[in-house]
Amino acid sequence: MLLAALGVAALVVLGGAYALWPTKGAPAAPGGIATGLVTHVESLYNDISVYRGEDGKYLLTFGAKRLHYVESIVNPADELDLPVYYTQAMTAGLAYAEHLDDAMIIGLGGGRTAWYHHKSVPAMHMTAVELDPEVARLAGEYFNVRAEPNFAIAIEDGRIFLSKTEQRFDIILIDAYRGPFVPFHLLTSEFYKTVAAHLRPGGVAVQNVEPSTMLFDSAVATIRSAFAHVVFLAGKGNIVVLAYNGPERDEAELRRTASARQAQYGFRYDLNAILDRRYAPAVGDAKPLTDDFAPVEYLKAIERHNAKQST
Repeated sequence: MLLAALGVAALVVLGGAYALWPTKGAPAAPGGIATGLVTHVESLYNDISVYRGEDGKYLLTFGAKRLHYVESIVNPADELDLPVYYTQAMTAGLAYAEHLDDAMIIGLGGGRTAWYHHKSVPAMHMTAVELDPEVARLAGEYFNVRAEPNFAIAIEDGRIFLSKTEQRFDIILIDAYRGPFVPFHLLTSEFYKTVAAHLRPGGVAVQNVEPSTMLFDSAVATIRSAFAHVVFLAGKGNIVVLAYNGPERDEAELRRTASARQAQYGFRYDLNAILDRRYAPAVGDAKPLTDDFAPVEYLKAIERHNAKQST
């Protein structure tokens, strides 16, 4: 957990976001870089702000009253830059997936992870599923992340999208946060079984998980309820979990695949170096999380979980 003085404020790394308790002026970026407000939008789901730092990087923040979370950091001068460390680890699926034909991500945010996969493997079709249309609009207007050949944006809840589509994917990335927490309906055994059902043979799911809350052990148990194999990668404050079914990947073959794809695509973040981030965190005993609603309540329950937080 990263603490930085911001007058009476504090900056804390929490899951997929940085929590900001701003002073009367503009909030500070990680490292104390002063930022200026570029735009502010109150959408149906979020209070959204875009700030620009003295280094030229953009910060996309979500907030409720005085509490703000930095959801994305974007370098507008470099579309392959992944300034947030854990997003680099989320590229591990490019080594593990048997094929690289179709991928999707739940949670667009500033678009860094989705855009990196798209631009690094241009022939792979990437679908970014984003609940909030204003987030998608701002990503296009300020971060140059917009629909183009082999890159589609679907404005929909990620779970509902999967429940409606018959498409299968080689990689499914999950990085949907509401402040410091994953929406509960995207963190249950039923959800992960839906994810697993939408992977092609040899496909992988890649999830950004917050390790410091009491839900971490339960989140791991929940992912394991749907997948036979779970791999952990360090993310500096976050843990990236990669999960898949079928035979366990042979290490030597995995390294050969990583080296071959690195040579073919010239990834900014070397795949073998990404694989070196694998480790075994301490995981306690916990029961998988399950839906807190009956199937007949499905749509209303998801709407409730997605409701805008006013405090």
